[in-house]
Amino acid sequence: MEQPRILIVDDEQDLCQLMQTSLKKEGFQSIQTAGTVKNGWEQFQAFSPHLAILDVMLPDGEGYDLCKKIREVSRIPILFLSAKTDEIDKILGLAIGGDDYITKPFSPKEVAYRVKAQLRRAGSYSQQVSEQAMIETTMMTAGPFALNKEQTEVYKQDQRIELTAKEVGLMACFIRNPNRILSKETLFQTVWGEDFYGADNTLMVHIRRLREKIEDTPSKPTFITTVKGLGYRLNVK
Repeated sequence: MEQPRILIVDDEQDLCQLMQTSLKKEGFQSIQTAGTVKNGWEQFQAFSPHLAILDVMLPDGEGYDLCKKIREVSRIPILFLSAKTDEIDKILGLAIGGDDYITKPFSPKEVAYRVKAQLRRAGSYSQQVSEQAMIETTMMTAGPFALNKEQTEVYKQDQRIELTAKEVGLMACFIRNPNRILSKETLFQTVWGEDFYGADNTLMVHIRRLREKIEDTPSKPTFITTVKGLGYRLNVK
């Protein structure tokens, strides 16, 4: 299998070096770095990475901006690094096309393991796709639901639904994975950024409130259903 190429865009050179060292210890040898949005985009075009690690705050803009440009032409896994810990920042990063969000400070080894996990999920390392295959870059849809990735707004049959940040995060997970069972652990770790253990009631409360806003009959949900012992699923045609 082709050796995966990894692009790191972060203006902290020491941090880049630490991540490179950790990734190389895990077997990743083809790594390029950049320190700005402009240079990151140039490296992306020249290097054609299989995965990108983007710092959110860069000297000439935000990693979010670079993510949007990459998403116009590629489906490669994108991991965000940030000192921002607010939940809305994590939701925004995931909503605009990021696959993971890691807050600083972090363990470089943890980043390496997350890189491995994302590449496994991507299968045979995601390749760049044509613009035609990525016609819709702003709205993500599943059945009657749509997520505006730039404004983090959720719609049902073109009617905006008033949701909290956590509820938007949950809907983003579901819309990106329609008709697939998502474990409680996956949902909690993605939206809350924390380990799931002991948080069953928290997740259940948020799912119940979300159902009250999107279901025709919340007491008999048809969209977000519970799969006993496994998790939750968004059922759409």
